Amino acid sequence: MTALRYVYAVCRPFRSALQAQLTGVAGAPPKQLTHHGLVAVVSTVPEADFAEAPLRAHLEDLDWLTVTARAHQQVIDALTAVTTPLPLRLGTVFRDDSGVRTMMEAREADFLRVLDRLEGRVEWGVKVFVEPQPTEVAEPTAPGPPEHGAGSGRDYLRRRRTQTRAREDVWQRATEFAGRLHETLSAFGEEARLHAPQSAALSGASGQNVLNAAYLVPRADSEEFVELVDREKDDAPGIRVELTGPWAAYSFTGEFAEETEVER
Repeated sequence: MTALRYVYAVCRPFRSALQAQLTGVAGAPPKQLTHHGLVAVVSTVPEADFAEAPLRAHLEDLDWLTVTARAHQQVIDALTAVTTPLPLRLGTVFRDDSGVRTMMEAREADFLRVLDRLEGRVEWGVKVFVEPQPTEVAEPTAPGPPEHGAGSGRDYLRRRRTQTRAREDVWQRATEFAGRLHETLSAFGEEARLHAPQSAALSGASGQNVLNAAYLVPRADSEEFVELVDREKDDAPGIRVELTGPWAAYSFTGEFAEETEVER
């Protein structure tokens, strides 16, 4: 069976060893492929699954995609612990080592430019959610008020109006809080990126996402950044703040994060 080369990231040469038992996509251990002053971190993957046609089919399979993405991220996380990687898009595959080196040769100047900008920096993710309200009035099972009588109908509508106003108040507070938080964190970080709000149906997270942002922070300042987020979120009733990281700087790699998933 022919083995292709799956590329996780490009980085500068590093001395620290990756974990001995680390495995990547398709269960193969990652290795370093050096070219000039750059290193591509690659592993072998079977052509039957990662040639262009089968890979495109697999990318429509949520279970396969989840397993592959976790294996990919596992390698990126290991690299982030020992160096500053420039992660490539999930599913970046080449025919052989020569194809990887040709890519590195063609993009060497761009890789070095981005690595210079990212050196010693990590990405932190911050999300703000409006929490579900615990006292929602149940919708009636049929048109009209849930109980008989004018009084009960007026009471029901009054409770609905009260809850609607409460939701609107929380939403407004959350939006204003998210704006202030983003301004504060942007001033602390070297760069910031706003992403589209996260879909609850896809993420499984409770509440409505009103801020989904990434911040590029010097690794040495990460503890201070975490403390800043903790301080800012203390006085936010009905609002949940989620902090994730440190990650490789996916949001700040420019064109490399948007490349076609199958490279030849």
